[in-house]
Amino acid sequence: VKSWADAFGGELYSIVTKYSGSLLLQKKYKDVEPTLKIKEVDGLELVKKFSEQMESMLHRKVEAVEDFLAQPNACCTGNCLTLSCCLSLFHCLHQQFDYYNSLLINEKDENDNYVELGDEFILEPNEHFNNLLVNTTYSDIQLPTNVYNKDPDILNGVYMSEALNPIFVDNFERDPTLTWQYFGSSTGFFRLYPGIKWLPDENGVISFDCRNRGWYIQAATSPKDIVIIVDVSGSMKGLRMTIAKHTIITILDTLGENDFVNIIA
Repeated sequence: VKSWADAFGGELYSIVTKYSGSLLLQKKYKDVEPTLKIKEVDGLELVKKFSEQMESMLHRKVEAVEDFLAQPNACCTGNCLTLSCCLSLFHCLHQQFDYYNSLLINEKDENDNYVELGDEFILEPNEHFNNLLVNTTYSDIQLPTNVYNKDPDILNGVYMSEALNPIFVDNFERDPTLTWQYFGSSTGFFRLYPGIKWLPDENGVISFDCRNRGWYIQAATSPKDIVIIVDVSGSMKGLRMTIAKHTIITILDTLGENDFVNIIA
């Protein structure tokens, strides 16, 4: 047994040494050993320094969120519009206003012209975003397939939220540790910074809807207690049961971790 244990231990040590890189680490340490120093550190001062740095980082995060939240309110309430001005604005938006649709950007038709809502949108790999192709100077708009991209309510909301673009950029420049910034609307559009190219699934459908995400639901609603009653009698066979199941799944997708639900069949 001792011989077997020694052989197993030697084999294990060999494997660990080979794949852990411990020998390389030792060599690197010896190369820099003459320049290394042992310095006594005050533990309390070190903790206070870490605390101050953490407080500063969190403060920057809070400032970014506050700036972000203040801007839509300024857009919506800072300028009081009369009814006639609003109607004119809606008409103007419906007729003229375009935006960068994340599905259509950089897409061209058979005549080599950019499609509507799909103008040129420069995308470059960015290490901060896992080398994804992004545009750090502008955001773009994502819409689920079942939402009409030129609906007047969509155009109005997208237009109002355009003012968030400089806020997004400024937040990122002030705090490079920030990653994705976004704004979800009750009408269904999703403004994302930095802008990316959004790809549909294998069926050509974009099913992502920001209104079904946990962060949106928790912010927009209070905790819920729900009981779903399902009729499973013979009259529900076939298409009716398929529709019922799809409805239940859709309802469950809107619930968050603070909700309680039960299904009775």
